[in-house]
Amino acid sequence: MHHRSAPFRRRAALLAAAALTAGLAAPLAVSAQGDMARPVATATPASADVRAVRTRVAPKLDGRLDDAAWAEAPAVEGFRQNQPSNGSPSAQRTVVRIVYDDAAVYVGARMHDTAPDSIVARLGRRDSDGDSDVFAVFFDSFRDRRSGYFFGVNAAGTVLDGTLSNDGNRDDSWDGVWEGKVARDGDGWTAELRIPYSQLRFARADVQLWGVNFGRSIARRGEESYLRVAPANENAFVSYFADLRGIERVRPGRGLEVVPYITTRADFADAPAGDPFRDGSRTRIEAGGDVKFALTPNLTISATVNPDFGQVEVDPAEVNLSGFETFFSERRPFFVEGSANYGFGGGGSNRDIGFNWVNNDLFYTRRIGRQPQGSLPGGQFEDIPEASRILGAAKLTGRVAGTNIGILSSVTNREMGRYATGAAGGPLVTERAEVEPLTHYGVVRGLREFSGGRQGLGFMGTAVNRSFGRDELRASINGQAYAGGLDAWTQFGGGRFVLKGFLAASTISGTAAQIARVQRSSVHFLQRPDREALRYDPARTTLSGYMTRVSVDKIKGDGFFNAAFGAVSPGYDINDLGFLGRGDVLNAHVMTGKFYPNPSGIFQRRWVGVAVFGAMNYDGDRTGTGLWARTENTFRNFWEVNANAMYSPETYAPTLTRGGPVATNPGGISVNVSPETDSRKAWGMDADLGGFVGKGSQSRQASLGVRWQPGANLRISVGPNVTWGTNRAQYVRRIDDATAALDAPLGAATAKSRYVFAHLEQWEVGSDVRVNWTFSPAMSLQLYAQPLLSTGDYTRFGELARARSFDFTRYAESGTVTPVTGDGGAVSAYAIDPDGVGAAPAFTVGNPDFRFVSLRGNAVFRWEYRPGSALFLVWTTQAQDQENLGGLEFARPVRRLFDRRPDNVFAIKATYWLGR
Repeated sequence: MHHRSAPFRRRAALLAAAALTAGLAAPLAVSAQGDMARPVATATPASADVRAVRTRVAPKLDGRLDDAAWAEAPAVEGFRQNQPSNGSPSAQRTVVRIVYDDAAVYVGARMHDTAPDSIVARLGRRDSDGDSDVFAVFFDSFRDRRSGYFFGVNAAGTVLDGTLSNDGNRDDSWDGVWEGKVARDGDGWTAELRIPYSQLRFARADVQLWGVNFGRSIARRGEESYLRVAPANENAFVSYFADLRGIERVRPGRGLEVVPYITTRADFADAPAGDPFRDGSRTRIEAGGDVKFALTPNLTISATVNPDFGQVEVDPAEVNLSGFETFFSERRPFFVEGSANYGFGGGGSNRDIGFNWVNNDLFYTRRIGRQPQGSLPGGQFEDIPEASRILGAAKLTGRVAGTNIGILSSVTNREMGRYATGAAGGPLVTERAEVEPLTHYGVVRGLREFSGGRQGLGFMGTAVNRSFGRDELRASINGQAYAGGLDAWTQFGGGRFVLKGFLAASTISGTAAQIARVQRSSVHFLQRPDREALRYDPARTTLSGYMTRVSVDKIKGDGFFNAAFGAVSPGYDINDLGFLGRGDVLNAHVMTGKFYPNPSGIFQRRWVGVAVFGAMNYDGDRTGTGLWARTENTFRNFWEVNANAMYSPETYAPTLTRGGPVATNPGGISVNVSPETDSRKAWGMDADLGGFVGKGSQSRQASLGVRWQPGANLRISVGPNVTWGTNRAQYVRRIDDATAALDAPLGAATAKSRYVFAHLEQWEVGSDVRVNWTFSPAMSLQLYAQPLLSTGDYTRFGELARARSFDFTRYAESGTVTPVTGDGGAVSAYAIDPDGVGAAPAFTVGNPDFRFVSLRGNAVFRWEYRPGSALFLVWTTQAQDQENLGGLEFARPVRRLFDRRPDNVFAIKATYWLGR
C-alpha cells in the first residue's frame, strides 16, 4: 500500500526550513480488493453486516481458495474507493469470505482483475508492501469503534500487520504470529489468511460482536478501496467498520508466548598502544528472552530478561552545532512494539500541528539503557560501557473497566567504568568507578473514552529513581525525577470539531551542584543575566515546572482549521525519561486550508493551507512569529509537487548567547519545493530543494533520491544530499572579563563576560544508500550505508556588542587576532586581544574549524525459519576522522578515512517462538 495515501494515518508533511515543521492529516491505510471463485452463498452488500461461518475442516493455507470450507461462507463484496474517487465503486470486483474454528479465524479473498498481467507483485520485508497490490482485513475485536488490528498480504506474499488506535492511527511495530498465502491465476489473484485467537484480544462471551473491514489496493491505478469507506474529508476509519457476526463459542487464546534468544558478537576496532582494556578484538555470547502472557482476555503482560537490543540500522552520523540535543527514533523491538499505548496529548484528532512548538514526549524510550552519563576520575586509558545494561523490563497493556492502560517498569544495571593511571614509564594501576547508577524507570498510562470516542480523559505518570554508589556521580545526574499529566478531548459542532488539551507537571531533585548544572543547560538557560522569570539559584536542590496546550481541530469537511495555544514554564524538565527541547515558551498559531480529495482537472488530489504563528518567553520577549503557506499536489499521473514558504520578521533570541543576555534574531524568508515521481513505477526520483535568506544567515540545501527496482524482489535507492550556508553569528565561547560590557550569565554583581562569535561557512555532503534484496516473504538481505563529509570554516571573530541586538564588534577591527600554529604548521588556536593596547586582557580560543568525515553502514540477513522464529546475521561498520581544518575538500578527508581501520561488529542472533 502506498504509504503516502493510506486511511489509518494522515500525511505528516509540513513546515520547512528554519526549525519549522508541521504535519497534515490525510489518511493512510492498507487496502484490499477481492472476489471469490465459485461463489455459492448470496453476496452481502456493503451496507449489511458481515457473517462468519464455523467450519469443521479448516482450509489448507496455500492461497488457492479451493477448500470446501470457503463454499460454506457467504460472499462479501461491494467495495468502494477511498482513492482516487472517494465513494465510487471499485474498478475491479473483490469477494471475501470468513470462516472460523476453535483455534483461529480464516479470511479468504479473490481479487478479480481484468488485466491480470498488470498486477504489481513485489517482494519486500515484513510490513513493506512495495507499492504492490494488497489485500487486508481489519478487526475491531472489542467493538469500541476506536481501536483494532490489521492483517494484510501483498500479491507477492509479503505480510503486513499492526494495530489501530484513535479511530485510524496505524502502528505497524506489532508483529503477530499468523500466516498469509497468495496465488495468481488468469482471473486475478487470491489470498488466504489464518489469524489465531492468541493474536487477538476480545471479550470472553459466547456470542462475539466485532467490527470488520476489508481493503484492497490496485497499484497501477493508485486505487484504494474498502468494504466500508469513510468520507475523505473525515478524520475517521475504525468507526465506519461493519459488524462481524456469527462467531460463537470461542475463547481468547491464552496468549502465552516465550521467545528465548542466543546471540554471539565479535567487535574489532583499533586499540591505542599500551591500552590494558583493549587488544583490538572482543567476543561475547549472551542469552535472554521475552515472555508475553494474557492475564485476562483484556490484559497482557510482556517481560524481557537480559534483552538483546541490536539495531537493524545504525543511527545517522551528524554534526550538531546548535547546543540542543538531537532526537533519534527508537528501533529496539521491545520498546517499539505497543509504543502507541504510551502516547500522551494527541487523542481525539490526528490533525494537530505545531509551529515553533517543542517536543512533548513524556516517555522517550531511548533514555532506558542509554550510554552511561558519568565520567571517570581521569586516567591514561579509560573503558566505559557502550550502554547501560537493562536487567529486566515488563509491560502491562490492555483494558480495565473500559479504560485502556499501559504500565512499564524497567531496571538498568549499576555500570562501572575502568581507568588506568601510572607514572611515566612505570606500571599502570587499574581502578574502577561507577559511571551510571542502578536505576528504576516506571511509566503508567490510562485513557478512558466516552460516547464512542467523542470524548476522552487520560492520565500519565513517569518516575525515575536512582541509587548511587559514588558521591561524585550525584553531582552530574539527577537523583529522582517525576512527571505526570492529564489529557482530554471532546467533539462539538455536530462532530465537526475537536477541542483537546493537556496539562503536565514535572519535578526533579538532586544535589545542589547537579540542579545548578540542569539550570544552566540548553533546556533552561536560567543563568541568563537579564532573566526575570525563575532566576538561576545555585542553592536549589529541586526544580519544578509545568507544560500545557489547548487546540481546536476541524475533523470533518473539506475545509481545514487548526488553532492552538501552549506554554512550557522555565522550570519544566522531563529529560530523565522524556524528551524536551527547551522550556520557557509561550506559543500560539492559527491555520486554515482546504482539501481537494477527489480528482479535478490535472489533479488527483491536493491541499493548500496558510498559517500565522507567534511565540514568546515568560519575560515577554517575542521569540518567534511569522507567516507560512503550503501546498501539496498529486497529479493524475501520480507525480507529486509539494511547496511551502515562510516569512519571519525580526524577533528576540534568548538562546543565541547560550546562557548570556538576550540578542536579536534578524529573521528572513525560507522556501522549499519537493517534487516526486510516481512511486508505483520500477524507477523513480524525488528531490528536496530549499533555502533560507536573512540578515543573520543564508543557507541552501538540495537532495535527490533515486530508487530503482530492477526485479520484483530487489530495490535499490541512493539519496545524495548537500547543504551549504553562512552564519554571521555562530557561537564560540564565553570569556570572563571584568572590563567587558556585558554581564556574566551567573549574574554576579561585578562579573562581566565577552560572548565570542564568528562568521561560519559550512558545507555538508552525504548520502543514504539502501539495497533491499528479498528472497522470499521470510528471507531477506538489507544493506545500508551513509557516507558524510561536513566542514566548517570560522573567520571574523568578534563579540556581541550589546544586549538585545545583532551587533558585533569584530576583533580584527578593535584589537588583534593572531593564529597559533602547532605541530605540522596547522593552526591550533587563536590568540585574541579584544582592544589592542587597551586594558582588556588577551585570551585564547581553540581553533574551531572542523572537517569531519564518516562512513557508517550495516548488512542484515533475516530468515524467519518458522512463524515467530528468526535467525539474524548482522555486520555493522563505522569509520570516522576529524581534523581542525575548514573548507570543502574531498581527497584529503577521504584518504584519511580509508587510512583508518574501521570499527566492525559481527553478530549472529537466533530466536525461537513458543506459543499457544
